[in-house]
Amino acid sequence: MVLTLTSEKLSEYKLDDIQIGQKKQFSVTVLGSMIDDFAKLSGDHSPIHVDETYANSTNFKKRICHGMLLASFFSRLVGMYLPGKNALYFSQSLKFISPCFINDNIIIEGEVIEKSTSTRLITLKTTITNNTGNRLVDGEAKVLIRE
Repeated sequence: MVLTLTSEKLSEYKLDDIQIGQKKQFSVTVLGSMIDDFAKLSGDHSPIHVDETYANSTNFKKRICHGMLLASFFSRLVGMYLPGKNALYFSQSLKFISPCFINDNIIIEGEVIEKSTSTRLITLKTTITNNTGNRLVDGEAKVLIRE
């Protein structure tokens, strides 16, 4: 797995440190072994993900990544980078827009779009795009900031 981070260190943002418009992103190259490992962990062995011969017969013409594997990168975004150590995931919405294929380089990004000091919740616009700029996944994360 190839990983490029905007920061090598675990972030430790407190609620007062977080600003509307603040962003973090990192990139990952999706490998066939990641898809195979996710199939083993999740139990989702749908042939569109794990069977090259079957996938070649579909309109995609090759294996596609599980949408939930892509979505799992939002956990890394929240738990490691924005806000990082003080995060407690509250909710996540997901909209799967386009497929991701083996060896695609994807960019996972979060942007703070709301912040409530009374509830200690921030809302992140979460997106995954591929290296050609196609949007793969959209969503919103609600994150409680612990202190």
